[in-house]
Amino acid sequence: MPNIKIFSGSSHPDLGQKIADRLGLELGKVVTKKFSNQETCVEIGESVRGEDVYIVQSGCGEINDNLMELLIMINACKIASASRVTAVIPCFPYARQDKKDKVGSRAPISAKLVANMLSVSGANHIITMDLHASQIQGFFDIPVDNLYAEPAVLKWIKENINEWKNCTIVSPDAGGAKRVTSIADRLNVDFALIHKERKKANEVDRMVLVGDVKDRVAILVDDMADTCGTICHAADKLVSAGATKVYAILTHGIFSGPAITRIDNACFEAVVVTNTIPQEDKMKHCSKIQVIDISMILAEAIRRTHNGESVSYLFSHVPL
Repeated sequence: MPNIKIFSGSSHPDLGQKIADRLGLELGKVVTKKFSNQETCVEIGESVRGEDVYIVQSGCGEINDNLMELLIMINACKIASASRVTAVIPCFPYARQDKKDKVGSRAPISAKLVANMLSVSGANHIITMDLHASQIQGFFDIPVDNLYAEPAVLKWIKENINEWKNCTIVSPDAGGAKRVTSIADRLNVDFALIHKERKKANEVDRMVLVGDVKDRVAILVDDMADTCGTICHAADKLVSAGATKVYAILTHGIFSGPAITRIDNACFEAVVVTNTIPQEDKMKHCSKIQVIDISMILAEAIRRTHNGESVSYLFSHVPL
């Protein structure tokens, strides 16, 4: 693939390497360092003049540092005369701050701010995965490809859950109903959803199950899990409603705070996440966590974008 360069930020070097390997390319040389006052400095170690540049950086770990590093890398490539700079952001940072709620109307819309920062730094194109709300694409004036983990999730369900034909796909909140109905339709099974009432962020109060899971395998599907309060409460609710087994499948496993302890104590058969966020450490501490590799979806999106081909094939297929 001529005229293409792939660089990886420091948030998820393993994913960057997998994408480069899949495309048969070497990762570009980049040196990231911090000055003693904690300012980030990035030096691109090779020429990018006239090249199609892809920078892989996920919104995880030290989120603010990694976001700043991405902006500086984009800008460094832009002013070094790269012909096009694409930010590949598997997990989009600040995606949950995407609107003002009825309560607390002085809340920021930080996802829009991040979109503006990416555009101003010089990005020409964004590739991301399972945005918390699809409308975030509209915060940008540049093209955004929002890829879906759904085809990889369907493949995992069919290969790893023997009783998948007798399962119910469950959304742990009303917001994920669309995602869940789409998967349930593709598998030709029923779906259910859990209505939750929150008093404040990261704390769940009351839950009501809408749908039937009695004597079935319940598969909870959501786009992300942070402290895991919601999905662990949901799992208890499903077991008390008669589910035989409970799985959780999440695109972005953030797992901060007490998440790992909660998963260990909950009644999951497995908690399946993709590797948009590094999971090696979490897997050492919790045997229930399993990972679906999505590097080939991102790699294929990069290849198709570079060659000017359609990306929409990836919305319903996993590249072989």
